[in-house]
Amino acid sequence: MDKKIPWIVKYRPRRVEEVVDQDDAKRLLREWLGQWARGRVPERRAALLYGPPGVGKTSLVEALAREFDFEVLELNASDYRRKTDIERTVGVAAGKRPLFKKGLLILMDEVDGIDPRVDEGGVEALLEVVKSTSNPLVFTANDPWREQIRPLRELCLMVEFKELSEGAIVSLLQRICEGERLQCDKEALKLIAERSMGDARAAVNDLQAVAEGYGRVTVDVVRALIRGRDKSLNIWRTLNSIVYAKQAWMAKKAVTQSEVDYETLITWLSDNIPRKYTEPEDLYRAYEALSRATLQIARSKTSGEWSLLPYVFDLIGPGITFARTSGSISKEKYGFPEKVRLAIQLKTTREIREKLAEQLARNTLTSKSTVKNEIIPYLTIIFRNTSNPIIAARIAIGYRLDKETIKFLAGPNTENVLKTIEKIRKAKPEEVKEEKPETKKQSKTTKEERTAKNNKAKSTGSLDEFLKRS
Repeated sequence: MDKKIPWIVKYRPRRVEEVVDQDDAKRLLREWLGQWARGRVPERRAALLYGPPGVGKTSLVEALAREFDFEVLELNASDYRRKTDIERTVGVAAGKRPLFKKGLLILMDEVDGIDPRVDEGGVEALLEVVKSTSNPLVFTANDPWREQIRPLRELCLMVEFKELSEGAIVSLLQRICEGERLQCDKEALKLIAERSMGDARAAVNDLQAVAEGYGRVTVDVVRALIRGRDKSLNIWRTLNSIVYAKQAWMAKKAVTQSEVDYETLITWLSDNIPRKYTEPEDLYRAYEALSRATLQIARSKTSGEWSLLPYVFDLIGPGITFARTSGSISKEKYGFPEKVRLAIQLKTTREIREKLAEQLARNTLTSKSTVKNEIIPYLTIIFRNTSNPIIAARIAIGYRLDKETIKFLAGPNTENVLKTIEKIRKAKPEEVKEEKPETKKQSKTTKEERTAKNNKAKSTGSLDEFLKRS
């Protein structure tokens, strides 16, 4: 038994056929990379591989690269996620050709870890690379549905990797036991696979830890050493685990390990149950479970009896799972709830408003609350005035407002204001005038006449009152 090489490295698949399951992913990636190998640039120059960790994303890419004689440049998004880093590494590599191989494949892991606040410009830099690359680009992500990588997702070939079954992981562990001439109980391997939660990498590491510590793999040893992984599930895996659970404890575990809170989960389930359950009776039972869960939450909040929460987990886990009795599940994909979608949109609006208030408060030497309550409402009226967009355009230029802020203020009048801004920037100063001098003079005269008339009216009114009193 060689203790120097980790088994996850020693038994990494060398050929595509050795990658466990993932037949759909193998077919899609093989066709896509085959086009690059034949000198044809595919319609989508990048592929985004997504799925839970330890299911073979990186292994399949390396095996396919070996099959098509491609050199692999592997990067991690956590190390190369700023704009300058991406331009210096990925941008340069995207146009290079290898000396001894047929092509160069660029693999970038954990792209969903890019933070738009910390790594400003990172996603935009990747988009530019994807549009112009002459080499295949492959990104991997555990959660591809994060809002910050939405523009990247739209440019990529989406390749889903599914969670590995316990049977597939057991077969992999048996092959390793045979290669290491290790005595392994099949029940012990099943227990390792079950506690790995579909993560083949974790299962292999657990197997090696047990084997190196005790020389054999038995149920008692595995039960004593290997504990179930308490890793959180993203919302997509949570929904899937609830809908497709075969036992009550599996559905409840999916709820308790979800990365979202139970109230948010109820919102997701409420919008997605009709996508998966097609029978009216199944829908009735599922919504009955959700309504009872909502009622228990309300009782917990009003009475302070949080001991009722386990009933909530039972209702939104097993309650939803076993509401389905017909056995048929629709293949329609899950979607964002309208409530969540609206919250995301409003969040963006709030961020723009906050940014504008901070900028104007600094320039006008007033508080942000004053800007929000008194200045921004007037700016909105000015920017949405379709008859005279010149004032709005000059304000935008003077305060250097970006396009998103102008869109926030102008609404349906955005295009009109933007065109006027371009007109002002291109024209000479004297060519763009707000009003003619005559108009201003006339306005001034009218104002003086109106003041005199009002004074006369006041005087007349006073005389009438004097005569009445007399």
